[in-house]
Amino acid sequence: MSSETTAIASANGTSAPLSLRDATTLLTRTREHLSGVVLGKPEVIRMALIGILAEGHLLIEDVPGVGKTLLAKAISHTLGCRFNRVQFTPDLLPGDLIGTSVLHPPTGTFRFQPGPIFAHIVLADEINRATPRTQSALLEAMSEKQVSIDGETRKLEPPFFVLATQNPFEFEGTYPLPESQLDRFLLRIEVGYPSVAVELSILTQHRQGEPVDSMPAVLDAAQVLKLQALTRSITMSDSLANYLLAIVHATRQQQDISLGASTRAALGFYRAAQATALLDGRDYVIPDDIKQMAIPVLAHRLLVRSSRSQGQAARAILSELLQKIPVPA
Repeated sequence: MSSETTAIASANGTSAPLSLRDATTLLTRTREHLSGVVLGKPEVIRMALIGILAEGHLLIEDVPGVGKTLLAKAISHTLGCRFNRVQFTPDLLPGDLIGTSVLHPPTGTFRFQPGPIFAHIVLADEINRATPRTQSALLEAMSEKQVSIDGETRKLEPPFFVLATQNPFEFEGTYPLPESQLDRFLLRIEVGYPSVAVELSILTQHRQGEPVDSMPAVLDAAQVLKLQALTRSITMSDSLANYLLAIVHATRQQQDISLGASTRAALGFYRAAQATALLDGRDYVIPDDIKQMAIPVLAHRLLVRSSRSQGQAARAILSELLQKIPVPA
């Protein structure tokens, strides 16, 4: 951890809340740190940090090889958090994910062996390749931040963040995520291919090995929790809260939408707008924060009556709603 970050941590103590100024300094350094490894993707970094600040989970839907695993590793190194990667396959069992009880021969008793879900940041790679049974085990962890095994509930240590990936162009051997699980993801984003200039920089950067492996931490788990607590304190006026709810309710009244945004979606939308404000150095939400988060938060939760791609159709409908719904003065 840098001397500047250490000084901020010392000034705030182990339990004192972060000030807006200190939080802005830490978040600026975090974004710069991630940008040095995840090249040419400032918006992807921004969305990932919004997800963490808002205590949500991130679904990245994109082709293989565009840096999804790199992003997850870079975040875990930068935040100083424990990281586990799980490759989801059709034969992955719930016990492989959450853990199982094993016999301890010297005592003749069973001991719980935690699975990879017991980490601060979990990369669920190709999540749609796992069976619905395994996906449901992950669903409990995502929504309740706990797992149940052998009749016992075990809490997951905060902060807990799932970054899941899926390939939208591969259908053989996949199990589409049900609406109930999609609703657990705060944000769905795409990474996309880099530009030629950025890709050249990536080739140069990787000559000597993986730069992410030598990344120092900028934050620690305790500071992440403080940033999340500060996010919850960001002010949103009643008029903006009503504006946010007007967008949510409009999705339930569209003839082209058979399943609108849920109350969980509204709560996530609210928290994401707060996180956007904090990331921009403000302690209050403005209309643009809500507009920016509408599509990443809501589009993947909508079930559209359309022959077009669900994602494209949902984004188009939301864009139209944002133009029609009046913005409060």
